[in-house]
Amino acid sequence: RRVFNARRKKAVKDATKELEKFVLGKNAKEAASMLPTLCKAIDKAAKEGTLKKNTAARMKSRAAKQLRAISA
Repeated sequence: RRVFNARRKKAVKDATKELEKFVLGKNAKEAASMLPTLCKAIDKAAKEGTLKKNTAARMKSRAAKQLRAISA
């Protein structure tokens, strides 16, 4: 179980870092294509109990907020 949780957390962290990279580079198109991947990883982790539901919602909200900031 520990391995599964670690794997899911790593997927979320990797996707988050990738999105951060695009946001910092002001690359809105790449960041927009990365958002569904991040959301999918977060949802999977939350579904299996690796992340709590509210934590997952907060992470997705912050990611979307960052994307809106560079898109506008």
